[in-house]
Amino acid sequence: MAGLGREVVQAAFFATSAAASAFTLASQIPNLFSNLFSQAALSAAFVPVFTELLTKGRKREAFRVASTLFWVILIVLGALTLLWMAVASFVVPLFIGGGGISHSLTAGLSRVLFPVVLLLSLTGLLVGILQSYDQFTIPAIAPAVWNLVILVGLIALYPRFHGVERIYAYAIAWLAATVVQFLMVAAALRRVEFRISFTIDWRDPRVKQVLVLFLPVTISVGIINLDIFINAAFGSLVAPPAGTHAPAAINNAFRIYMLPQGIFSVAVATVLFPTLSRMATRKDSGGMRRAIGTGMRQINLLLIPSAALMVVLATPITRLIYQHGHFGSYSTHLVSIALFWFAFSLPFAGVNLLLSRSFFALQRPWIPTKLAAINLVVDVIVSVGLYKPLGIAGLVIGTAAANIVMTALQIHRLRIGFNGYLEGGQTLMITMRILVATVLMAALAWAVWTLLDHLLGRSLPAQIIAIGIACTVGLVLYARLVLTMRVPEAHQIKSLVVARLRSSGATR
Repeated sequence: MAGLGREVVQAAFFATSAAASAFTLASQIPNLFSNLFSQAALSAAFVPVFTELLTKGRKREAFRVASTLFWVILIVLGALTLLWMAVASFVVPLFIGGGGISHSLTAGLSRVLFPVVLLLSLTGLLVGILQSYDQFTIPAIAPAVWNLVILVGLIALYPRFHGVERIYAYAIAWLAATVVQFLMVAAALRRVEFRISFTIDWRDPRVKQVLVLFLPVTISVGIINLDIFINAAFGSLVAPPAGTHAPAAINNAFRIYMLPQGIFSVAVATVLFPTLSRMATRKDSGGMRRAIGTGMRQINLLLIPSAALMVVLATPITRLIYQHGHFGSYSTHLVSIALFWFAFSLPFAGVNLLLSRSFFALQRPWIPTKLAAINLVVDVIVSVGLYKPLGIAGLVIGTAAANIVMTALQIHRLRIGFNGYLEGGQTLMITMRILVATVLMAALAWAVWTLLDHLLGRSLPAQIIAIGIACTVGLVLYARLVLTMRVPEAHQIKSLVVARLRSSGATR
């Protein structure tokens, strides 16, 4: 949510201009490396090994492994950062098509942003330590603070630059915020009494185990994140005038798309990952099947209605969030197209995240790596085939198609690993109930918004009221329907909320 707030402010400053597209492309390069080397990939390789050592009572050995990896990351990625500073001007033009996007501006922005790779990689390692101890609060709060620091930095630095170079205010704010995030996570290690020691033990078999796991994990995560990079790069090839705006427009839509993704599926997968790793260590296949099945149904329960609301309210949601300042109706049109098609991949992307973490917990990372390669091929084929006739829509349809294929392949492979049983029948039955409730919810939400939009007009308060009431009425109906249809995961959430409210009342 904080990230979406950040995007709203930057969109008001830069809209979908050529400078904004240059920043999108410049940020995708360090983002790609960050996802290759940092949080998702490193945590996925590190957490199972670190958790296994803690489960077996080998705390000192676990801390030594973590310290060695910290210094390895610092040395290797520090050198990579210096190398990028030297070659950025030569490499960046290879990823930019036409569309009037400045090569020199994009290269300069990427130099400012590339140290984020090193900082996020170190942060990812420290987050993995905290998650292994079931410490999720600071890792969850730190990104919100990161976004707040970016907002403050952007507003403070924006007047100090002129013309297209004002986008540098945003890049500098990103770098400063990443430093703050790293310091927050590092300070939180005191809760688990962890201290980095000055040691690099290359001979430690557990360090080698992490590095062996890291290779396929980073390839897998990197391939999946190449999808975002492909959208940005191909976006600059879309026929003018949309080509100039396409990378920024797709990025803006992606930020809205990531709101339910981050709130629901990332939360479910993050919390379940250490649990799945402990079950894998104990060889508790029954517990893993139940956890994976429940996680998939929880994600479907939350993301399918979210996707439906994005489909029926793509334009009004985009208008409300972004159409301020320099962000005009044409930008809203482009972003809403991308958001509409992103919505179809939302539940599949959420399930994919959980399933990939399941393979990582089992320390079988080459399986999702191979499947992710197929995912990338599907994405490229569909995107190349559709970006000329359909423009932005064709690129995002490629993302949706790839996510659907990836979900089917991962479920099939897990079923083989669990001897054909993954609670598939129960998940399908519950998902069908969810779909019925979602269709009715989406129809009601669209009808309510249409009525209120006609009555109230398009002022900012009117938009907030119309969309707010439409979503609220629709979600109330949805909640009533899934509870009436006895969706177990809906009753789990209801019981949890009621218990928390009672606990809060008792505390007062």
